Amino acid sequence: MTGNHAGCRRIAVIGAGPSGLFAAQALAGQDTLDVEVDLYDRLPTPYGLLRYGVAPDHTSIKAVANALAKVLESPRISFTGLVEFGRDVAREELLQAYDAVVYAVGAPRDLTMGIPGEDLPGSGSAREFVEWYGGHPDARPQSLAGVTGAATIGVGNVALDVGRILAKQAHALTTTDMPDPVLAELAASPITDVWIIGRRGPQHAAFTTNELRELTRLDGVQLIIDPAHLEGIDEEGLDRRTRTNLGILRDAAAAPRDPDAPRRLHLLFWHRPVRLDGADRVESLTVERTRLDADVPVADPALAPPPARVVGTGELSTLPVQLVLRAIGYRGAPLPGVPFDEVRAVIPHDEGRVLDAPGGTRCPREYVTGWIKRGPTGVIGTNKSDAAQSVAHLLEDLAAVPPQEPQLNVVDLLAARGVRPATFADWQAIDAAEQARGAARGRARTKLGTWEELGAVIG
Repeated sequence: MTGNHAGCRRIAVIGAGPSGLFAAQALAGQDTLDVEVDLYDRLPTPYGLLRYGVAPDHTSIKAVANALAKVLESPRISFTGLVEFGRDVAREELLQAYDAVVYAVGAPRDLTMGIPGEDLPGSGSAREFVEWYGGHPDARPQSLAGVTGAATIGVGNVALDVGRILAKQAHALTTTDMPDPVLAELAASPITDVWIIGRRGPQHAAFTTNELRELTRLDGVQLIIDPAHLEGIDEEGLDRRTRTNLGILRDAAAAPRDPDAPRRLHLLFWHRPVRLDGADRVESLTVERTRLDADVPVADPALAPPPARVVGTGELSTLPVQLVLRAIGYRGAPLPGVPFDEVRAVIPHDEGRVLDAPGGTRCPREYVTGWIKRGPTGVIGTNKSDAAQSVAHLLEDLAAVPPQEPQLNVVDLLAARGVRPATFADWQAIDAAEQARGAARGRARTKLGTWEELGAVIG
């Protein structure tokens, strides 16, 4: 935690993931006000989704962490880990200790499919699976024993990431920072078929072009797409990304198939999950063919008609899978004592200024950024402009009032409660230990993937 001096504005940022780091970067990089920023996180490691949510084989995206690492080196910024908001320190206490508080906690919950059998073992969330292969200390170990078929539900980048990791040859992942137990489980996997399932057509898919191209270049993996799903698409009005994606998909669908490929990756559009079956765990997934129903009544003829909805056709088929991972979206969770919009699952705000309710009055000195501000949309870079908006309002508001004298010292408060926070030096020790472990295995880094391993480094 930073040391306060006269006239300095002290700001707490809750969450050290991309949105929190971009907010800290914007605060430290301005010269309007003299500020000191304390970044809090419940983990002893910074970077959030950059560290635990980006696929380990996406080194170019994870390189963003190298740029954000410079944020933590700023003398204006202090990283404090192993401090959980609402458990170790409360909202009211932070407002007594700081001139302003910025919430940047992301969206930690999953959406569910709401279908029979979803609670069977073998059915889970892509978020949990990503945490496992990403080395998150909270992750539950995942077993692929007996899994010859797997399905991810959704056609966003997360679904493609999970499908690619499941289909990829394990030797191609040995250069990543995956924990050793994860690599061992993937290497022993008997998977032969992976399905990525979307209820709409390829022209509606949310994945990016780079993610899609990766699927077409996997060694030992045959990509399978039904050419019929690519016919009759009106490309007028489609954006460049979508048109490029359709071209890639058509080329892949027309390419000759390799009957000797050890694994097959199926991109299945126009289908939705309706049921999971199995005695003690998932043994199969029943899907229904879908179509768009544009025959939706318009309440006001002056208004444009709503988008066509997806409806089932009644045509069912069954996939022999033992693992089903939903990747259909995330949802924010309320922070103890902080206003929350239950409908949108975000902190209510006006351009980043926290409100006491949706459309309500302002909560002085409280701000929000990232997914808990706008919902789980956008890419990592979206958080930069999002943080800039919130920080601009924060600086404007603080400039209009004199500095306040802190009424509480968080360091003393945590010590009295027996909380031993992790420091930036602790993170540097973890970083060095992971790099040393990786060097011994011929790679740049091998993650410490459990609380025990992390604790052994930082005591």
